[in-house]
Amino acid sequence: MAIKKDYYDVLGVGRAATQEEIKRAYRKLALQSHPDRHPNDPVAEARFKEINEAYEVLSDGDKRQRYDTFGHAATQAMPGFDFGGFGGVNEIFEMFFGERAGRARTGPRPGADLRMDVAISFEEAAFGVERDLTIPRGQACATCKGTGAEAGTSPKTCPDCRGTGQVRRATQSIFGQIVNVTTCPRCRGEGSIIEKPCQDCGGRGQVPGEKTVRVKIPGGVDTGSQMRLSGEGEPGPRGGPSGDLYLEIAVKPHPVLRRNGTDVIYELPISVAQAALGDRIEVPTIDGPSSVTVAPGTQYGTTFRLHGHGIPHLRSGRRGDQIVFVRVVIPKNLTEAQRKALQELGGVTGKPQPIEKGFFDRFKEAIGF
Repeated sequence: MAIKKDYYDVLGVGRAATQEEIKRAYRKLALQSHPDRHPNDPVAEARFKEINEAYEVLSDGDKRQRYDTFGHAATQAMPGFDFGGFGGVNEIFEMFFGERAGRARTGPRPGADLRMDVAISFEEAAFGVERDLTIPRGQACATCKGTGAEAGTSPKTCPDCRGTGQVRRATQSIFGQIVNVTTCPRCRGEGSIIEKPCQDCGGRGQVPGEKTVRVKIPGGVDTGSQMRLSGEGEPGPRGGPSGDLYLEIAVKPHPVLRRNGTDVIYELPISVAQAALGDRIEVPTIDGPSSVTVAPGTQYGTTFRLHGHGIPHLRSGRRGDQIVFVRVVIPKNLTEAQRKALQELGGVTGKPQPIEKGFFDRFKEAIGF
């Protein structure tokens, strides 16, 4: 007989853990090991069962107290203590994950979730875009119409579980009767069996295919943003519900603009003459060209803020600003006339030039660092 692990170790919490800590630990581990994520994986199924068993005890004050006193021997005498299948934890799973996750594994299984990377431009990320995506995914077999059974036949109710997808076995112990509820091994929880599988799909009920889906990506997304399209994943076997499609967004870098939250940063290179004499210069923005006035005597690191020319907030739609950072470009190869003009300006004294204090602080504040 296998030795059971300590329930606190199963959930990865200390013996003094609060109910909230136990609930958080259970939710995380149950998501990782849920059978819908690991179909036909007996190791994951056993792990999932072990996690539910530990939570069933530690989430109940009376059961937890008896377990702390008597260990695993106490759980066998607890009334209503049934860990054989997943039906005993339906209410718990519905609380966390909704009806679909809390449902007992009977009837057609849901299809697998799909994941797709979508690359969009800097401007498309800012303002949103609609895309037609071609998704490689299964489709219902035309021959058997998704049933998996040979034409002219149909799936039969499983005689072992009578269509429930679960089998119950009662055993007697010194503590009384213990009922184990497990997934039916004959139909694997589907409640039906196929006596004559379809030759075209091998009884799976689906064949390889693809589907084109039109997706509206909202403005304000960034690299790493995810979207879920419900029901656009793999169709479930033998007519089961489809899984979901998850899109992960990757934003292509812009040649000269970069993003900081909802603000856009642009580094404006100007010449020494433009910095000294002033100029009006056209700069790029995601809305098109815009002009900024560079005042005479502008210093390296001066910033301009173009209000409302940034990225829209993903939820509120309110736009950030574009921050223009001035960088004075020092020429490397001077003509004799340029060299003479600079010498006449003076400044070659062997001493550092005075600089306005607080420049870096002002720059960091301007871009929100």
